[in-house]
Amino acid sequence: MLITDSVLAFTFAATLLTLTPGLDTAMVLRTATVEGKQHALRAALGINTGCLLWGAAVAFGLGALIAVSELAYSVLKYCGAAYLAWLGFNMLLRPRKSLSPVAGVGKTSPNWFFKGMIGNVLNPKIGIFYVSFLPQFIPQGQPLVVWTFGLVSIHVVIGLLWSIILIAATQPLAKVLRSEKVITWMDRATGMIFVLFAARLAFSKR
Repeated sequence: MLITDSVLAFTFAATLLTLTPGLDTAMVLRTATVEGKQHALRAALGINTGCLLWGAAVAFGLGALIAVSELAYSVLKYCGAAYLAWLGFNMLLRPRKSLSPVAGVGKTSPNWFFKGMIGNVLNPKIGIFYVSFLPQFIPQGQPLVVWTFGLVSIHVVIGLLWSIILIAATQPLAKVLRSEKVITWMDRATGMIFVLFAARLAFSKR
């Protein structure tokens, strides 16, 4: 496969995968709706930083270890499922009614960059995906590390562009979407999605 053909084929495949609704889409949409575009952008940056970290792990061999080691895969899988479940149950059981901190409590906004990054880092399926998917688009004889980072960077750029589109789409309806009922509903709906993804990850096989 020629270099240009490889890049174009991967870009097309990565775009289709990015547009497929999943946990990342749910997190960005919910954060944009409830928290605002700046927090949603931080979540998107965290998500894609997680992709870059997985790209580095795959390039330097950790991803291959997770792909062949049942123990390593299971440990990371259950940690990821527990983290997603914790996020989800917090939203389900303690949905907010407004965006303002409670007076005197001193609450601060959640670190959505960290949450987005950890959510991806603790998902071993991303590592398995990169290990199995990326080599198909690396031309024979090309440096593995350079091409792995290059392809992951393309995936990250596509992911960021899609996140920006999602965030922009919520802005015209911002006032409606930030009403008390909508905020509570969004927290609970996203919490349920996170719990379902946690269960799916916990009971998934390679």
